[in-house]
Amino acid sequence: MSILEMKVPSPGESITEVEIATWLVQDGDYVEKDQPIAEVDSDKATLELPAEQSGIITLKAEEGEVVQVGQVVCLIDMDAAKPAGSAAPAETPKEEPKAEVKKEEPAPAPKAEAAKTETYAAQTPSPAAKKILDEKGIAPSQVSGSGRDGRITKDDAVTASVPAMGSASGGNRGSSTTKLSVLRRKIAARLVSVKNETAMLTTFNEVDMSEIFRIRKQYKEEFAAKHGIGLGFMSFFTKAVTRALKLYPDVNASIDGDFKINYDFADISIAVSGPKGLMVPVLRNAENMSLRGVEANIKDLALKVRDGKITVDEMTGGTFTITNGGTFGSMLSTPIINPPQSAILGMHNIIQRPVAVDGQVVIRPMMYVAMSYDHRIIDGKESVGFLVAVKEAIDNPVEFLMDGDERRALEL
Repeated sequence: MSILEMKVPSPGESITEVEIATWLVQDGDYVEKDQPIAEVDSDKATLELPAEQSGIITLKAEEGEVVQVGQVVCLIDMDAAKPAGSAAPAETPKEEPKAEVKKEEPAPAPKAEAAKTETYAAQTPSPAAKKILDEKGIAPSQVSGSGRDGRITKDDAVTASVPAMGSASGGNRGSSTTKLSVLRRKIAARLVSVKNETAMLTTFNEVDMSEIFRIRKQYKEEFAAKHGIGLGFMSFFTKAVTRALKLYPDVNASIDGDFKINYDFADISIAVSGPKGLMVPVLRNAENMSLRGVEANIKDLALKVRDGKITVDEMTGGTFTITNGGTFGSMLSTPIINPPQSAILGMHNIIQRPVAVDGQVVIRPMMYVAMSYDHRIIDGKESVGFLVAVKEAIDNPVEFLMDGDERRALEL
């Protein structure tokens, strides 16, 4: 018998463990080579684990279990023949006895023994499910299992409700407990460390989006027709940031012990919302990209995040982060630094507001912007100056970002 031990591959440098987020197959299934069999969470991304060979699979790790890189998580019997017809296991347990009689398989255990086995299985949760039930204070006998032979699965435990207690309101008193993923736990630890280990301050300003609105309205159709991508706000903000980083290089720096590291390139991390939460892919050397180049690269990275195809390398090594809470309706917020970076720019929603221009009150599309920074290496002068440089570029993009030539800057 040829048995393949499938081990957890390394998702990227410095990652030593992952969590089995979801098994996409069941124990005893026949799997094809390269078929996705599991989703695993690292501290940076969710990745698919493909079958290395074809055969019958035996699972060696539970959903929610944290495993080390290089640890065996399943076995594949490569000598097993592919079942005729559907490779999936029988979906209707009630029909199994009939099928066994027709095929004259070895006689099953007596009914009394079978009932005893089923009752035992129904009351025996998986390790992950048992932990959740113990935390909730729910006995396994109070849960109906949906797994094979009635076994209580992790999902059964998560959705199980605490037995109702006497209540004057008579309302629902249920609750559920779900273990945080490795990715979410890592994010939580990073956020706490930022608060405890940096001298974080935030400075605010507002920008007038009138000129960018005009440019997008005037050229968006021609831009999309020629380049096959939309002309959004993020390309203008990215170029405004790379320009400001050149003017204030200490913002484009990080701390390593007693040393400050200044970067002569701008790798801009762009916060993108995905199915597993907020991801931060990186635009490498964004200072050399055109507006079209920024839009194309952001679109490519956003699609990878949405489809779960983003790699760890594509989310590692940024020198400055831009996040846009305005897409969710945020008017103003204090963004948290993405370590080991020293600063982050927060964009917000755009509101038509009355403002004073040349002594007259006019209505303009305005956005509040916020910059959080590590005061250990960035002084107030640099932080305020940086944000003012971003503001002047957004207020007047033709002069500061397009060298006075809109069409050439848009490559039209």
